[in-house]
This record gives sequence, C-alpha cells and structure tokens, in this order.
Amino acid sequence: LKEADTVIYDYLIDEGLLKHAKARAELICCGQLAKKGKFSDGSGIKQDKINKLMIKKAKQGKKVLRLKNGDPSTFSRCSQELKALAGEKIKFEIVPGVTAASAASCFSGIVLTDRELSSSCTLVTGHEDPLKRKSLIDWEVLVKSGTAVLYMGVENLKSITQKIIKAGGGKDTAVAVVEGAACLGQRVLTGTLANIAAKAKREKIKPPAIIIVGKVVKFEKNFNWLNKSKRILFTGLSAERFFTKDIFFHLPLIKIEAMPEYRGFDNYLRNISKFDWIVFTSRFGVKYFFQRVKAISLDLRILSGIKIAAIGNSTKSGLFEYGVLPDLVPREESAKGLIEEFKKLDIKNKKIFLPRSDIADKGLNKKLTTLGAHVSSSYAYRNVMPKDLPDLDLSRFDEIMFTSPSTVRNFKKRYKRVPKGVKISWIGDVTSKEVKRCRLLG
Repeated sequence: LKEADTVIYDYLIDEGLLKHAKARAELICCGQLAKKGKFSDGSGIKQDKINKLMIKKAKQGKKVLRLKNGDPSTFSRCSQELKALAGEKIKFEIVPGVTAASAASCFSGIVLTDRELSSSCTLVTGHEDPLKRKSLIDWEVLVKSGTAVLYMGVENLKSITQKIIKAGGGKDTAVAVVEGAACLGQRVLTGTLANIAAKAKREKIKPPAIIIVGKVVKFEKNFNWLNKSKRILFTGLSAERFFTKDIFFHLPLIKIEAMPEYRGFDNYLRNISKFDWIVFTSRFGVKYFFQRVKAISLDLRILSGIKIAAIGNSTKSGLFEYGVLPDLVPREESAKGLIEEFKKLDIKNKKIFLPRSDIADKGLNKKLTTLGAHVSSSYAYRNVMPKDLPDLDLSRFDEIMFTSPSTVRNFKKRYKRVPKGVKISWIGDVTSKEVKRCRLLG
C-alpha cells in the first residue's frame, strides 16, 4: 500500500486500510466501474473492465495494487485477473490474505474442524457463473464431508438448503449465517437446513455473508466471545491507546486532512524565531508543522532557543519522532492541564505560537492571553467528517466513547441519537459540554 501508485480496491474492503496508501496514490474503487456500485450478475462490473484497468495502469509504468476483500486466491476471480496480466507479460506477485471463512469462524466462535465432529472443511461457492451449462458442485459429496462453508450464497440460500436436503442432508442439520464477518455490523444467525432460509429472510440478512453448515455450528452458543464481551464503539483516531480491555470497535468519526493552502502558516514558520513558545495540542499539529518545515526547505535549527509544550503523551511521542523533546507536558492531558502548568511559569509578554485545527476551540488562546502572553495561531490541518459512514445498529453496542467535540457533532449529524440502554463516555471537559449541548444524554 505504501509503495503503490495506483490502488484498485474492492468495494467490500475496510476503507480504513487506504490510510496506509501514500498521499499521492490514485485510489480507484471497483464499485466506480459498476452500474450500481456492486459486482453481481445483473447490474455489476464486467471483470474485463478491471483487467483492462490494471493492464492500462501497469503499462503507464505505475506500481499497481489490486486490493481484494479476504484472500486473493479464494473466490475472488483471481485466476481471471492473473490470466489477463500474464497474457500481456506483466509481472505480478500475490500477497495472501485472510479468507472470509476463517474470519467468520474466528469472529463467531464456530470452529470449522474438530476432532470429534469434523475432520474436514470444504469451501464452496454459493453463486456459480450463470452461464455454466452444468454445476461443478457435487452436493452428495458435500453432504458426506465434514463442515461446508458457502460464500456468496445468501441470495440463493433457499435453493442451497433444498439442494443439500435433496442430496441427503438432514433437515435438522445445523446452519449459521455470518453477515458482515469481522466488520462493525457483524450478525450471526443460527438455525437448521429446514428453517434457516425463512429466518434469514425474516431478519433481513444481506450480503456479504458466509454460510456454515455442519455439527460445528453448535460451538457458537458457548464460544461466541464477541457477543459475550462488552462492546465499545470508539469514535476517535488514537485507537491503540484504548484497546486494553473489553472489545473495541473502531469507527473514526473525524478525518484529518491537509489545508488547501499554507501561505499564512508558512509565513509564521519563516519567522518562528520571534516566538518564545510553540504549543502543540495534537499529534496532527506536530505532523503538519514538520511537513511544512520540510516543504519550505527549513530544518530543526529553526527551533533553536524556542520552548516546546505538548498537550499530552501522544503529542509528546509525535514530537519525539522528529527528534524533539518537549519542555512541558501536563499531567492532565487537556487544555486545562496546559493552563495549570503555564500558571506556574512567568509567560507575561511571552510570544506563543499555536499550530491548530481549523475547528479547534479558541479557549486555550484566550486563557493564555489572560496569563499575559501574546498568542498567534494558524491552521495546520483540517478536521472533517468522513464520507460514507456505515449504517449501524447502535443498540448492539454497550458503550459509545467520544474523544472530542467534533466526534460528538458528527455522530449527531450521522446517527441522530444514542439508543436507550447504551452508555456514553467521553474524554475531557470540552467533549462533555458538547455531549450535553447535542442532547445525547437522555
């Protein structure tokens, strides 16, 4: 991802992966090539469109990444794409992934093989090429095997169960349908060959989903660790700081972007020596500050004699990556904590520069000014609402955690309200005020 010039990705992937692509990479969703944005028989992409696009980009001398959902070699039309590339003598390599059967198994607690119940597992397509004259699936052999896992079969679930029963499968054979395996909205529905199709229709199960057939399905009742755990929806960006207990589902409700232009900010950098302090209130302020330092051909020597403050440990770590150790980091990681520390110092008539977000609260500026400092601030980055936030059944979470006022506002805009019975938590007084202002409590 970091090396690719062009990324051609499936519409089903977690688009959070794309943040690892380099800044100028061309990102093309396969859904953009489809009539209705999806790969299906009646309204989807023609595979040759993807093939031709890969070939075109490769012949332009670009490093092309074809990013697939799941594992590239399992039910992903991989052979068709490789044949097209080989035909044009274009070199390629294949990087393995985690196939959906494994993801559905691990995230539902349904172990696919077991010494007592199943010594084999068969992966089967539930959606064969409609142009085939004869099916390649031997349903009688499938019935006699251990566990059967069917891909892309939700829309054909009734037909599939009927074929298995006709081939000798008992009507009471256990079946599980795992919708959205390993995703935020994963659902697991269990039943039997006799009733699972009706249940799936009633519960409005939609693709993508994996169907698991066999005795091992009984493991879901006791081993579905995901359903038995406390489920927290985390809306901020610094996920790794909080994934220490319970089960966190990461849904960033903010997105950080560069400013469209930096003329004003760059002028501050060229004259940064006139400041006594630089106060960084986020690791993103650090990132874009030093990106601009490099962009206008300056280096760390511009910071000579200037004291540096960081709002917390994440920001401190960001500074350390650039070889800078802050002079001040408050115990309480907040604007209030910064002010308490500055009260202990004499900053009267000191000149302070604040690289900030375009929507940052101006309270810190005002309080530093009240302490006698001369404060200048400039936008280092933009805080925007991510596009295409997914539909979610929020009642399935135990808690929703907000990390900033913007996560609260964006939640309110996209999801309207917090369901009854779902706890809310937040970080910082400013976020707390926004929660109350947006009336998310009660």
